[in-house]
Amino acid sequence: MSCWTYLGHERFHQITKDAEAQVIFKPFDPLRLFAAAGGLPLAQRPLQRQKYRLIELNRWKSYLNSPITIEPEFFPYDPRAASLAIVATNNLYGQEKAMLVTKKLLEGSWVHEKDMSSTEEINSCLENGLLDVGEITRATQQADVIGSYDKNTDDAINDDVFGAPTFLIDGEPFWGQDRLDFVERKLNERL
Repeated sequence: MSCWTYLGHERFHQITKDAEAQVIFKPFDPLRLFAAAGGLPLAQRPLQRQKYRLIELNRWKSYLNSPITIEPEFFPYDPRAASLAIVATNNLYGQEKAMLVTKKLLEGSWVHEKDMSSTEEINSCLENGLLDVGEITRATQQADVIGSYDKNTDDAINDDVFGAPTFLIDGEPFWGQDRLDFVERKLNERL
């Protein structure tokens, strides 16, 4: 659900394709992570930080020529259902389809101002990705997918992750879409 994940998603996708890197999707529960890492949900952050976030979003919007909506109507939202759809898509269809679904879900919130906690909106993203909505919906209700979401959160806490997006490469963390140059360099070292 992170605006920063949205802003970096396409570039991250291209970097990983160029490096022929395997991406392991690990959507996590941001509230549980914040509680463990000392972070705060946006509405609970000091006013100065909230204001600066808007300044930064406008800077990145301009710099990336992004269609991002700075203050979408349905943000924040509960990301659990969307996250389970990403996990299920990755399990059933693989990395490329999971990348596509992630893009569609992020755009739903940050471009189209849709409530991405809504089953209807999530299903629309899956359909736009030419996926079997019923199959993915059934998978999101299975213990292995639900367990993966909870384990992803535990893993993030244990790996000292404190926000999204975080990219882990060989255990080394890169936090934020503004660290993608370093992600690219690290992946290129592995080629």
